[in-house]
Amino acid sequence: MLKYLNYSKNYQEDQLLAISGLQHIAFCERQWALIHIEQQWDENLRTAEGRVLHGRVHDPEYKTYKPGAVVVRGMTLQSLSLGLYGVADVVEFVEQQGGVGISLPNRTGLYLPRPVEYKRGKSKQGDYDRIQLCAQAMCLEEMLNCHIEEADLYYGETRRRETVKLDTELRDEVIELSQHMHKLHEEGITPKPDMKLSVCKSCSMINICMPRIRLKTSVQGYWNEVLKEL
Repeated sequence: MLKYLNYSKNYQEDQLLAISGLQHIAFCERQWALIHIEQQWDENLRTAEGRVLHGRVHDPEYKTYKPGAVVVRGMTLQSLSLGLYGVADVVEFVEQQGGVGISLPNRTGLYLPRPVEYKRGKSKQGDYDRIQLCAQAMCLEEMLNCHIEEADLYYGETRRRETVKLDTELRDEVIELSQHMHKLHEEGITPKPDMKLSVCKSCSMINICMPRIRLKTSVQGYWNEVLKEL
């Protein structure tokens, strides 16, 4: 039996954590803790552009017509097995020609859901975005009693879709990160910063995570710069 079918813990609704946190914790545990435990947030140009993009995608007045599919925007998701909740940017219910699928109200035929997550930038080397997308699909599978093999990431910078295979390895990452996220949330401890400036400098949380004084090689160096600004 596939490993991803072996998770059996059931969470209560008040224990659910945000699906978006999977992307954060896969990138940086401290970033996740600052946002989801300490409830801190700071914004830069990238996060602001992403917020605007998601606002447009979730707009119920924005209509999309796709032949052979029913398009749903801003669909609420949850999984009591994974302990996750969130909102899918877009779910395309694609009509099936074979005998596998689910029924939709006021529709004939069978359909399979295909989540589409919108991101402002471009495809990344890490699996951060793919993990979040896979978690959305796993929530849909639990809610609708179906199996989803593929989903899509749409990147605003390239204006292209990336098809993601929801294989066992990716599903296992979702399960392991979900469990780890719940463990850290129960402990309520924010990890110490791991100062990798080549990565951290693009993070919107850098000034909260690592205030400027932390980046100085000495106290004297810090005061020299402060005095220059007076």
